[in-house]
Amino acid sequence: MKILILGGTAWLGGNVATAALAAGHEVTCLARGANVPEGADIIRADRNELEACNGAKGTQWDAVIDVATSPGQVRRSVRDLAECTDRYLYVSSASVYKSLAIAGVNESAELHLPLPADEMATIDQYGSAKAACEQAVQMEFGPERAIILRPGLIGGPGDPTGRTSYWPLRFAEPRTEPDQVLTPDVPRQPVSVIDVRDLARWIITLLEDGTVGAFNASGDTLPLKEYLATARTVNEYRGQVTPIPSDWLVEQGVAQWVGPRSLPLWIADPTIAGLGAVANARAKQAGLSLRPVAETMRDTLSWAHDARIDTVNGAGLSAAEEQELLSLYAGRSH
Repeated sequence: MKILILGGTAWLGGNVATAALAAGHEVTCLARGANVPEGADIIRADRNELEACNGAKGTQWDAVIDVATSPGQVRRSVRDLAECTDRYLYVSSASVYKSLAIAGVNESAELHLPLPADEMATIDQYGSAKAACEQAVQMEFGPERAIILRPGLIGGPGDPTGRTSYWPLRFAEPRTEPDQVLTPDVPRQPVSVIDVRDLARWIITLLEDGTVGAFNASGDTLPLKEYLATARTVNEYRGQVTPIPSDWLVEQGVAQWVGPRSLPLWIADPTIAGLGAVANARAKQAGLSLRPVAETMRDTLSWAHDARIDTVNGAGLSAAEEQELLSLYAGRSH
């Protein structure tokens, strides 16, 4: 197949390009940068420009793969590439669902209203922006030519958000006195992670098989307690684990899910309690294959060590923050 990837120089796009090349396909990346996988061609373009896709219009593509969040970018690309593309695969997000308050949300659930604007004004509009991108793809390509994927949490080697590298790194080495790891006390909270390499490989499988439709691209659900226990086992961690209640963590200003001063993957907000438990049965029926979570953790840890990453920048608690919280909680408990 001749595959055009709109991007292909960042984390997910780069993994997709690598998977497509490994499967023997011709890959071209339309991107601003030059950091494309070896063997891929490049069309240099900035998708913020109105005619960004002009350089791709002279070729007939078997498929276009798009991971953008900007509705304006997607609206322009589907308009410009509709006549020279057989199928359009758009990587959306589980955040498009209007409600994630309960577990088991499937592809028929109600979506956010599409964002009318071409750009998000705030991160709160992320779900609506992704819904607008989906709408643009479906309106231009129709159900017989559009593939929509809605990932939950994507993880694995290279994770730029730190969400899936924080816990393996945290259990890897002591950093508090005495040695202990602060965890949220939410043992039954569901969590799921899809390895970026599994997602990339499945994207190519869908194109090879001629599959169309919408799919939740999510990992299998497991309790957060089990996920953390796996991180502990992978590192053969022998120190103490200190679970702390959610309400106390919220009072101390600890952030949920991702970002500075956070506990990655932890959710205290009941309106998104089902984020880690969207249904993936349809995706697995369409060929999605998932590696064990422990394998993803080991490979992520290996990548972090090779890259000399000891702590996750921009995600999780710093050593000083964790020590302070543990001291405060111990003082409060006595």
